[in-house]
Amino acid sequence: MQSLKLANMVREITKEFPISPKVQKALLSIDREIFTPNGFTYLAYTLDALPMGANQWISSPLTVAKMTEYLQCEGADSVLEIGCGSGYQAAILSCLIRRVFSIERIERLLNEARARIRHCNLNNINTKLDDGQQGWNTYAPYDRILFSAAAKEIPPAIIDQLQEGGILVAPLQQGNQQIITRFCKHNGTLSNKEELEICSFVPVLDGVSN
Repeated sequence: MQSLKLANMVREITKEFPISPKVQKALLSIDREIFTPNGFTYLAYTLDALPMGANQWISSPLTVAKMTEYLQCEGADSVLEIGCGSGYQAAILSCLIRRVFSIERIERLLNEARARIRHCNLNNINTKLDDGQQGWNTYAPYDRILFSAAAKEIPPAIIDQLQEGGILVAPLQQGNQQIITRFCKHNGTLSNKEELEICSFVPVLDGVSN
């Protein structure tokens, strides 16, 4: 039953946004219901964002598909995600990239995400409780960096941890709008800025919380 529901979900996504066969396969490989908060499992396969406590949301599978596609995972060996949340985006990335590193600032959410990741036997995801704006320097540089929360700007520490020639995708706050923006790193700086689409994400916040 789940496989049929997943197939229908992916079919609905492709009606809204073209995704590659590899991203489709990743979406079909991860049961979204596992990452859906209690009380909302009946909505697991809809294209809706869902609340999961601590004023956070699990992104719509359409948004996750878009962010994954925008990241251009082909050829990447490592990815850093800022904002683990439910763990769903990290799980999708784990099907496409050999090493996934995901940071979450809210301890309760991270513990729940870790349990879901273990349940799915996803052994290539590494998680950390920290302020994501500092990145995860131990395993840098990363071929890809993805913000799963909206930032006002990209912190210098994050730029430093992106591999030369690597790709960074982030929802950036611009006035009253958030815009998914893609960069490539050249000569130590972010360049080739592409504004991809208007979006709505929870904001990046400072520090760590229970």
